[in-house]
Amino acid sequence: MASHFSGVLKLTDLDDFITPSQECVKPVKLEKKQGESVAKIQIEDDGSYFQINQDGGKQKLEKAKITLNDCLACSGCITSAESVLIAQQSQEEIFKVLRNNKLASATDQVVVVVSVSPQSRASLAARFGMSSSETGRRLTSFLKGLGVHHVFDTGFSRTFSLLESQQEFLERFQRKEQDKSALPMLTSACPGWICYAEKTHGEFILPYISTTRSPQQMMGSLVKDYFAEAQGLSPRQIFHVAVMPCYDKKLEASRPDFYLEEAESREVDLVITSGEVLSMLEQEKVILNEVKAAPLDELFSNVNGGELLSHAGGGSGGYLHHVFTHTAKQLFGEEVKELTYKTLKNKDFQEVTLEKDGVVVLRFASTYGFRNIQNLVQKLKRGKSPYHFVEVMACPSGCLNGGGQLKPLPDQTSKDLLQQVERLYKAETASLPEDDTRVSDLYHSWLHNVGAERARQLLRTQYHGVEKISNGLIIKW
Repeated sequence: MASHFSGVLKLTDLDDFITPSQECVKPVKLEKKQGESVAKIQIEDDGSYFQINQDGGKQKLEKAKITLNDCLACSGCITSAESVLIAQQSQEEIFKVLRNNKLASATDQVVVVVSVSPQSRASLAARFGMSSSETGRRLTSFLKGLGVHHVFDTGFSRTFSLLESQQEFLERFQRKEQDKSALPMLTSACPGWICYAEKTHGEFILPYISTTRSPQQMMGSLVKDYFAEAQGLSPRQIFHVAVMPCYDKKLEASRPDFYLEEAESREVDLVITSGEVLSMLEQEKVILNEVKAAPLDELFSNVNGGELLSHAGGGSGGYLHHVFTHTAKQLFGEEVKELTYKTLKNKDFQEVTLEKDGVVVLRFASTYGFRNIQNLVQKLKRGKSPYHFVEVMACPSGCLNGGGQLKPLPDQTSKDLLQQVERLYKAETASLPEDDTRVSDLYHSWLHNVGAERARQLLRTQYHGVEKISNGLIIKW
């Protein structure tokens, strides 16, 4: 499975980051009841754990299994050990929840919500020869036939991400003279890039990274806060699944920043990839284009007349496009109808500029893939980066080419498949984030307005540098 992760997380040719001289241990939490003393833990020379009771007796303890959350506390990136842990988040988990629901009483059942990314829809659409919207309708029918209650579109939550990114960039641009780390603003929607930044460049790079949540985690807030309250449910009564184009998203959902302490619930309980959805279809012996279509759930879906809408820009969400056009209008009074991309060095490093009176006032770039990311970071460290904003994605060609997307058929090349997925993705009608009245209404009714403290709590996040304890990150070119 490790081969599916984004390139920035596969940094070495080691079999594992955890070398024979190291062992990753999850501390055992002992509960102390009133009037009782806590037992001691003894570690033998062979690494075995024993509990020493008050009467002197010994009891051998099972080794604790390490969760994804624990994994994020180490200083390595994705390795074979972590890829085993990722197996905890698989399509079998959603089948398990659905089976348990059928056996449970009505009061003990959980409400199952699935949020599907536009990139995953496009990947499945290419496999089954349908439009992205038609794929969404048939996928909704398939999932609800299994027992899923609601199917949403993360294109809706992406509208929040784009609007928050616009707002954050304006804030940073206005304080750039006082705060040298305000610009360039680096996008934060790619968890592979975030994990790499936290674990290899730490406190230097983190101030540049946008605090805006990704569409996946925006949907986490919508489902476990707004939707839960509207339905009269606690977050723990909802099982929220996200369908995403890459495995790195499983790590993102496991971050402690997205865990609701009071509710003891994750905002996104499970992430499955586009390929895992195909496995679900195959397991159920279902061919998607033969499934009867069902209406899309419009509560959290970007829909017009039954057809799903998208956003202008690249296949990774259009962050550069929307932040650029919004800033050009707000700060410089320029209506930019079409962006002109200049390719630098390679197709995954492109630049867009805005000139006013012969002077470049905005310089944006998109940087995809590990080599380009490395070059960007080195320029930042040397103080040579000329950019105000950079859309950073770990995978070459961006999210449409994520490691969790469907693989080419025997008679297809990877290039041909990617081009087909891109065509299907871009065939959806583009909408402006600013024109979505439902999102605007939610900003006022749910978040108490743009820029309010509640909006920052639910739509923004933070990052954490991880101290290195090993030389396990050896990059070979």
